[in-house]
Amino acid sequence: MPPRNPVKVVAEVAKVVGVICTAADLRFAARMQLKPDLFELRLDSLFGLKSLKQQISRLKRQLVITARHSAEGGENNLAGPIRRDLLLSFLPSARYVDIELRSAATCRAVMNRARQLGVGTIISFHDWGNTPSLGSLRAKATRAAALGAAVFKVATRTDTPAQLARLLQFVADAPRGLPVSAMGIGKLGAVSRPLLGQCGSVLAYCSLRGSRIEGQLSVDQFRRTIGQLNPDQSVRLRPD
Repeated sequence: MPPRNPVKVVAEVAKVVGVICTAADLRFAARMQLKPDLFELRLDSLFGLKSLKQQISRLKRQLVITARHSAEGGENNLAGPIRRDLLLSFLPSARYVDIELRSAATCRAVMNRARQLGVGTIISFHDWGNTPSLGSLRAKATRAAALGAAVFKVATRTDTPAQLARLLQFVADAPRGLPVSAMGIGKLGAVSRPLLGQCGSVLAYCSLRGSRIEGQLSVDQFRRTIGQLNPDQSVRLRPD
């Protein structure tokens, strides 16, 4: 049976988010001439790094902050209250705060404070083993919308064409009024990311240099791929 809504290429390519996980990433990000649209600070990975608040002022880009739950790829096995307090501490510097759907109850105070500060909330879901059914993904999107998400972010396993097809169809069928950021992990991850970035996914998460996740492209790789797919469309480049 054909999909209800065929996947369409949209005119606007996803904004590029460069992920900062280490002190070396932070130094490299500050030196980049062609920076991504935003930087994501992985506070769970950067936990304990001295003078982080002072260093991020050199990035000269809007920030996404997150302190990832260990069940969804978070590092240092940080307890819920520690992650919540980290997010609250860095909220004044952020454009978006990323909170997993599973952590919404624990981080209610973070979402309330984000609304007060005008910081958008990204509600996220990560599945390292599979891409769930369309019904499951749509149910999660509905919950994210009810929580007031500015963006619903989905990162799932895409080792097979069927898994990738489900993710593409989910983006094509995304509910009106809820922007979706979707990306694949695994064997077809590198294929999925530029495809999804052209088919409605609003944010493309990239490493700054070498990838730490199977299927993740670097900022430069993503830009080159988009440029090859769209030779007549200029990709967002912002030199300082």
